[in-house]
Amino acid sequence: MQKREFYIDGAWRLPAVADDRDVINPANGQPCAVISFGSATDVDAAVAAARNAFPSWSETSKSERRQLLERIGSIYEARMDEMGALITMEMGAPKRIARNLQAGLCMMHLNAFLRALDHIEFEEPLWPDVTSEHIIREPIGVAALITPWNWPMNQISLKVLAALAAGCTAVLKPSEIAPLSAILFAEILHEAGVPRGVFNLVNGDGPTVGAALSSHPDVDMVSFTGSLRAGVAISQAAAPTVKRVSLELGGKSPNIIFDDVDLEKTVGQGAMGCFANTGQSCNAPTRMLVQRSIYDAAVEIAARVADRTVVGDPTKEETELGPLASAAQLEKVRGLIAKGVEEGARLVAGGPDPLPGLEAGYYVRPTVFADVTNDMTIAREEIFGPVLAIIPFDTEEEAIRIANDTEYGLSSNVCTADPERARRVARRIRSGMVRINGAVRAPGSPFGGYKQSGNGREGGRWGIEEFLETKAVSGWPV
Repeated sequence: MQKREFYIDGAWRLPAVADDRDVINPANGQPCAVISFGSATDVDAAVAAARNAFPSWSETSKSERRQLLERIGSIYEARMDEMGALITMEMGAPKRIARNLQAGLCMMHLNAFLRALDHIEFEEPLWPDVTSEHIIREPIGVAALITPWNWPMNQISLKVLAALAAGCTAVLKPSEIAPLSAILFAEILHEAGVPRGVFNLVNGDGPTVGAALSSHPDVDMVSFTGSLRAGVAISQAAAPTVKRVSLELGGKSPNIIFDDVDLEKTVGQGAMGCFANTGQSCNAPTRMLVQRSIYDAAVEIAARVADRTVVGDPTKEETELGPLASAAQLEKVRGLIAKGVEEGARLVAGGPDPLPGLEAGYYVRPTVFADVTNDMTIAREEIFGPVLAIIPFDTEEEAIRIANDTEYGLSSNVCTADPERARRVARRIRSGMVRINGAVRAPGSPFGGYKQSGNGREGGRWGIEEFLETKAVSGWPV
């Protein structure tokens, strides 16, 4: 596949300077496509197009923006299979997951944004009895959107669709590891009739294209999903121009399991939640905190789940876990598994050794460590691989203390048959999201975290409001 062009000002354009790069299929380590990396010159062109388009797009009505989202959704649904196949090829998600979940989440988010638009008031009085004070919510301007490789369409749709719904114009820089799905998404938006300059796409890496967007004086906001290190760098680059920065960063999510649950079901769900997407999810429940009376049984169950999980070619129906997304990620995960052994955690399943017959790709075994203490590296660092750390606790108070003893605060899980305890613990955990007994998050619920997990929210009305400014007008004629 030859995909060297960028989407700028409503047309596909070659980069200012040729800089070809291979896209690697992680299932076999071989090139599957060629893209080009952009430069600051390409960023300038994309930002200028977005800036020129902003005055007219920002003045469109809510109904006009809603109609555009509906057209995007109709075309997207028709190309869902194609989108899923690209995601499998570029980042290794098994094809059922790539189509139904990875690609499918875009439609869930789009429908949630449509519902949110029906409820957001872009203009209203301060209070029903204070009509002379008028509150206007306006699009912030040109938004730079920088997305990761682990859930490419999930993050692209959360940012692009929210920005368009708010009335912003946008420049997207997808991950250079998984850019093909973003290119298809740009084709879909073009077919849907997105006006020239409202949406733009420039491929490239973080140090060049990402940095140019983050520091650009004509960019009003940066929305970034990725690592803590990159989030800090983006914040520093954006600081001189005092632009808004919305960050969705890492996690080390606890899964607290009390001794009154259905143990086989709860531990099985928790382990698979950690392993899903080959562990490459920022909200994965990677720290399993288990009450001591059921601890040994829980360790055995988790080890069995890991051992029976089918790892392999992501194009095969039976595959549950595909490869990690890159050679660098494989090296990192194997190194952290070795670190867990070195620091004294008990390896009960998996490990760093290669999988027979899968040496050409970036595969890793689902791994379970027992007898982990919360000061170990595998309990502190975001591994971003299918590695579960099981930690015992005695009391509810101890479980809460361990759960909160992390620099992250993205998500958490509480498993108990006691409704009052579930509510009590959920309130005390310092994270942006809590799931009780494996409940599925509702469409449009805000996604984001506390502490070093970030400072913004995505999804539904909260996602749209991230791209809005609030204006107060006094003396509004009535």
